[in-house]
Amino acid sequence: MITDQTTPEEFINDRKGHYSHIKGWGIDFDPRNDPTFPIKKRNNEEQQGYAWQRPPLQEETVEILKSVERPNLTAVYGTSSPPSGLSGAIRRIAFKYSESSYGRWLPLVLADRVDMLEGVAQDIAKGHLPNIAKELGLGAEWKFNKKAFISKSIVAGLAIGLVAYQFCSKKKMK
Repeated sequence: MITDQTTPEEFINDRKGHYSHIKGWGIDFDPRNDPTFPIKKRNNEEQQGYAWQRPPLQEETVEILKSVERPNLTAVYGTSSPPSGLSGAIRRIAFKYSESSYGRWLPLVLADRVDMLEGVAQDIAKGHLPNIAKELGLGAEWKFNKKAFISKSIVAGLAIGLVAYQFCSKKKMK
């Protein structure tokens, strides 16, 4: 496991801590100070936890990425798009880090972008040419936020022009 900030051992909730230094801690300890008193019927059973049988867990039919803070699977999880391709490899790397670190979330954001490009490539491979302008919401941007649309278009044009210039100048040098 790669960690940069926390470990699963740090997430053990033993509930034996002393929290009296926190302002307002234990404010509902005295039943006379409880706003639900006397309407709420108090008993000792509510302090013992729930006494229900956990339902059987969902079957693992695809690869499921697990958090380092949670060693077991959650009761319900999504299986509609398991990790695959380059984006899946990036996600596998991200899940080696703690949920509280940039090493986890930045690769997940990158994996989402790579997954979008993989989806476009799959669409083209199947013979479907996606309408990228419509999917990016450029029509709505033009209709409701022309100033931002124009500035983004100028920046994109300059970036493409710079890349093309660099590419052409390297060819001339050879």
